[in-house]
This record gives sequence, C-alpha cells and structure tokens, in this order.
Amino acid sequence: MIDLTHVYKTYPGPVHALRNIDLHIGKGEFVFLTGPSGAGKTSLFKLLSAFDRVSNGSLKVAGYDLTSITDEKVAFFRRNIGVVFQDFRLIPDQTVFENVALPLQIRKEKPSYIKKRVDEVLDQVGLSFRSDHFPTTLSGGEQQRVAIARALVHKPGLLIADEPTGNLDPELSLDIMELFKRVNAQGTTVFIATHDHDLIPASSRVINIEAGFLEEVVR
Repeated sequence: MIDLTHVYKTYPGPVHALRNIDLHIGKGEFVFLTGPSGAGKTSLFKLLSAFDRVSNGSLKVAGYDLTSITDEKVAFFRRNIGVVFQDFRLIPDQTVFENVALPLQIRKEKPSYIKKRVDEVLDQVGLSFRSDHFPTTLSGGEQQRVAIARALVHKPGLLIADEPTGNLDPELSLDIMELFKRVNAQGTTVFIATHDHDLIPASSRVINIEAGFLEEVVR
C-alpha cells in the first residue's frame, strides 16, 4: 500500500526535511507515526498524498508511482485515499454536509447515495446536528471532525491523518480512534501521526521520526 525507498525531501535553504527514508506499510495495516514538531511528519504526509514531490528516491502509494505521477493522474489517485491535515482545509462557503459530500460528488455518485452516506458518517463523528452549518460557525474540534468525516465518506483504501485528534478533548479523541479502528477492521490501511502516546494501543506498529530520519519503535 505504501512503499518508500531512499526518499529525500529538501527545501530551499537547504532544509533537509526527510533523509534516506525507507518504509513499507502493507494493505490493511494500522500504523502510528510519532516524533517532535518539525521532525518531518507533515512533510512525509504531503508526499504520501501527492501534495508535494520527492527530491530523490522512489515513492509508491496505493498502486500509483508518485515519483513520476502526472497532474492528471493525481486527481484519480486522491479518489482512492482519505487525508486529514492539521489545517482542516474545509471550504468556508459550503455547509458541513456539502464539505463532507465533496469526494462523493467528484466521483459522480447518485444524490440518494450521497445523502445516505454523508448522514451516516456525520452520525459516526457526532455532528449530525451541524449538517447545515458553515465551517466558520464551528469550534476547532468540530472542524476537525468534519475533516475526518470528509476523509472517510468515500470509504478509501488508505487513510492518512496528521494529528487527527489534536483539537479534540480526551474522551472524543478516544471515540475517534475507535472509529479509525472500525474503519481499519473493514480493510482500510490507516497511517496516523500523533503526539498523544496514550492513544496508541500497546500492540500497535509505531514509527518514530527525528530530524527527518525514520526508526521503527520496538514495543
């Protein structure tokens, strides 16, 4: 599902965000990424979701070679994945329902299915009562849950989430993690970055990133 070989990401400066990354995540795995702020987590997730390109190395995700993918194919690639970023990226002039429905509209699903599926996923994240509200009227935690619902609504084969519980209280964070577990149990590969080690089950696979280097954590 995810394969990185000798991946580097360097920004002008130069700033070496990622250094010689090798990583394999198989289909159906649930993997956590930990590390301090500025260690390279967000840079890695941007590469995995094709919002940025590698400087060197090989990167394959969900059957797509992101090292050489064309802009046209990026749109098709993103239909197979769900992404939750820290800044939410919600569309301010669209309601919660419309924001969550967007991936299904892009796929040209039937309106009846869109209504049913959006209602279902909003119920899962506890936001059915906010369906017709706009993002600017929501709290940070509610906006986070809308972003999570949008990432899950099209039942992606891969879910990538950068600090998905960062704006949520502890009880709600546990609820969202349970939701991710259920999604994973249905076959979705889940890769989540988090600072909260209390949310990571003891048996989980954990990868730590420090100064752009990855290291598997032995638990």
